[in-house]
Amino acid sequence: MAHVRDGMVAPGSGTLSYIGISSVRLPLKTPASDAKVLTGRQRPLTELSLLIVELATTDGQGGIGFSYSLRAGGLGQYSHAREIAPELLGEDPNAIGRIYQKLLWVGASVGRSGLSTQAIAAFDIALWDMKAKRAKLSLARFLGAHRNSVRCYNTSGGYLHEPIEEVLENAEASLARGVGGIKIKVGQPDTALDLKRVTLVRERLDKDVAVMVDANQQWDRITARRMGRDLEHLDLTWIEEPLDAYDTEGHAALSGALDTPIASGEMLTSVLEHWELIKNRAVDFLQPDAPRVGGITPFLRIAALAGQHNLQLAPHFVMELHIHLAATYEHEPWLEHFEWLEPLFNERLEIHNGRVQVPDRPGIGLTLSDRARAWTSERAEFGHIG
Repeated sequence: MAHVRDGMVAPGSGTLSYIGISSVRLPLKTPASDAKVLTGRQRPLTELSLLIVELATTDGQGGIGFSYSLRAGGLGQYSHAREIAPELLGEDPNAIGRIYQKLLWVGASVGRSGLSTQAIAAFDIALWDMKAKRAKLSLARFLGAHRNSVRCYNTSGGYLHEPIEEVLENAEASLARGVGGIKIKVGQPDTALDLKRVTLVRERLDKDVAVMVDANQQWDRITARRMGRDLEHLDLTWIEEPLDAYDTEGHAALSGALDTPIASGEMLTSVLEHWELIKNRAVDFLQPDAPRVGGITPFLRIAALAGQHNLQLAPHFVMELHIHLAATYEHEPWLEHFEWLEPLFNERLEIHNGRVQVPDRPGIGLTLSDRARAWTSERAEFGHIG
């Protein structure tokens, strides 16, 4: 079975000659529960499904990209990717915009957002990875970085399945690693429990440590407004997803009523959906997710719109990719720190003094680990390497 490695060869003008796609199931050490589990809408998260794409050209260039899903959808992404992958053979890998539109229209009958574009995202990211490698630059520098490091906050230690003492220990461990902020989950049916948890975290940590909360869309408008007012005195950096992700009007009203900033966007899957939040001033922090919106190509459009409207940016999850995209944003962004994807790659991000260092390796700077190969459940290959 052929596999693409780092793609570090001399510049050339080859065409795409090989596409490998893999469905990978990454198990979590401990099942994770947020408010959606406690309200009965979802089951605890036990694994992540990933779609990994490896590309190669006739002159030996290589690129790696990936997308993901939580709970259902992973097999659907893989199936769609397998159907559209042959369309890339013979294409000029530099023509990323045209390729993106081509893949969109191949599957236009199932939509141009959601699962179909999340499958396209893996190809799009692999093409950008390849293009930056050809230039022998990190993706951040290739796109035009504003900074060499990005401030970061941890989320993985603040889930609701963990008792508060464990959350506090996790927070202190994250800060000891160099992380600069802590986010904890809220949105429980009993709001008094949320207030207690947030208060204990805020009191335990130094005043200069950023603290965020995430309700995962589980409050209605009245509850969100009341909780927002009850939390005002804790000087939170933001309240995340207080309402349904598509309730633009509700987010705008809440943002206008509270001093605490409002954050949302991670569940949206297109540029247009993000534009609704932006144009209605519904959030203070926009949280696009490159694999969810369709890759780097649409993410850059979203970031440009957000920057034009002077919004703060805090990309959701996938820190290994988003470190590069956050570094290119004109206003100081936040990066979400999760350890969950680390077993997939041989490389690790460096964290110092509350900030993640932008890798200087060419492209995204990632190579797949042996465990990623071992967790592969399905694989398809098209064309040939060389």
